[in-house]
Order: sequence, then C-alpha cells, then structure tokens
Amino acid sequence: MAEKINGIDELERMKAAAATQGATIPNYQEWSQIMKDLGEAGVQSTGSYEGDKALHTEIINVVEQHIEQQKVEQAQQAKKTQEEQPKKISESDSEQALKATVANATSSVILSDYMKYYHLLS
Repeated sequence: MAEKINGIDELERMKAAAATQGATIPNYQEWSQIMKDLGEAGVQSTGSYEGDKALHTEIINVVEQHIEQQKVEQAQQAKKTQEEQPKKISESDSEQALKATVANATSSVILSDYMKYYHLLS
C-alpha cells in the first residue's frame, strides 16, 4: 500500500477498490476508528496506518495525563478546603468565646455594682 490515505473517504474508496480485486485492507476497522477519532480531534491523518496509530496513541496519552493532572488538582483543592474549614470554625469559636467572656465579665461587673448599691441603700 504505497498510496497515502488521508481521510475516511479515501480509506472507504481504497476498501472498495481492494474488494473489487478480492483483497482486503489490513486493520481496516481499527484504522477507520482511529481516523474518525483524529477527525473529531481536528488532527490531520499522517496517511499511514502506523503513523495514525502512533499519533492516536500519543493524543490519548496526552489526554489521560491531562485528566490525571486535573484529578490531582481537584484533590489538592478539596484538601485545602478541608484544611481551611477547621481554621474558620476555630476562629469563629475563638470569637464566640471572647464575646462570651466579655459578656460574662460585663454582667458580673453590673451584678456586683448592683449588689453594692443595694446594700448601701438597705
């Protein structure tokens, strides 16, 4: 097969020509699928089965690496969010504890002053 096949249409024509001569194109189904995938990805065929298969494998590997990278980034983001959540809660708890302490101290001072004035009046 010395002729370059640069698209699914050319592959179909080559298959039909081979069929009229009583021959078949080796790996036709796989090559057809590879060409379809390359076409969907907007990548031009190399014109040979081996070249298209290598290009297809390279594209798949790049996509898989990207997906793995996205998963790692999402896991890191989730971990960061989980680590920040307790800090926010503890900061909120600290604020609430401070407010409660101030409120208790204020009410104690008010009660103490009330008792002083009450005893002075009685």
